[in-house]
Amino acid sequence: MPETGKPIGEVWLTAAECLIGNGPLHGKTLAAATESHPALLGDKDAGGVPLLLKILFPHEKLSVQVHPNDEQARAIGEPRGKNECWYVLSAEPGASVALGFREPITTEGIRAAIEQGTLEEKLAHVPVKAGDLVYVEAGTIHAIGPGVVILETQQYSDVTYRLYDYGRPRELHLDKGLAVTRTETGAGLVPPVTEGPRTQLVKSPYFTVDRFDVKVGQTIKLENSDQMQLLIALGDGCFVQPVSGSAAMELPKACVVVLPGEGIAYQLAGTESARVVRVTA
Repeated sequence: MPETGKPIGEVWLTAAECLIGNGPLHGKTLAAATESHPALLGDKDAGGVPLLLKILFPHEKLSVQVHPNDEQARAIGEPRGKNECWYVLSAEPGASVALGFREPITTEGIRAAIEQGTLEEKLAHVPVKAGDLVYVEAGTIHAIGPGVVILETQQYSDVTYRLYDYGRPRELHLDKGLAVTRTETGAGLVPPVTEGPRTQLVKSPYFTVDRFDVKVGQTIKLENSDQMQLLIALGDGCFVQPVSGSAAMELPKACVVVLPGEGIAYQLAGTESARVVRVTA
């Protein structure tokens, strides 16, 4: 538990050690549950939960980082790289994130800027507001500033190379980080695609993130039923239940509800107007 009065920087929602709060697997860790019930994942060869969801509450500028892609990560014995995306839950006026560079730059130029303490001014700063989705392709140098709350979806990997930390006395990983850095990437804001109550926020080879706006008395069928679905309610008043009519389960605000990939069709129902984010691998 965090210390009383200490600010919380992030909350991990689908870490291997997260405990299941209710249902038949109550009290098990997510890792233990997926190991004993592999059908939860749908894909039997997934090798554990493939995605890590977090809520980030940056109180200051976060370090400038970069992550390897799948091929680079496997070359160092890791199961996967780290592509990620940020769904902006709230943003103060003027909030932004850093993605890549304002102007073309070489790897040597990046190293020189780090050594000279000028990297921050060379980064491309992207203004963001609530509801934006930012895709961060592996190999993209990036940073998150204060003034935002972000729901992060990432490949389940802990490989992070810190390149610049504004003079704070923490370890940097220049050689490893620059070796996986791409100076041109597909990172950036993703335009939403809305079809009825579903808005597709991003679809990548690694994850798909959708948002559902559920009105009072409305039911919405979730079409993906053969893979694990992670649901995060952004407010109260929404329930999920099998289409077959079994008992409904309330979606607690800012908690993850795991729907197993067992071919069962589910639907959302609202007793209040509610917004739900769904993440699938």
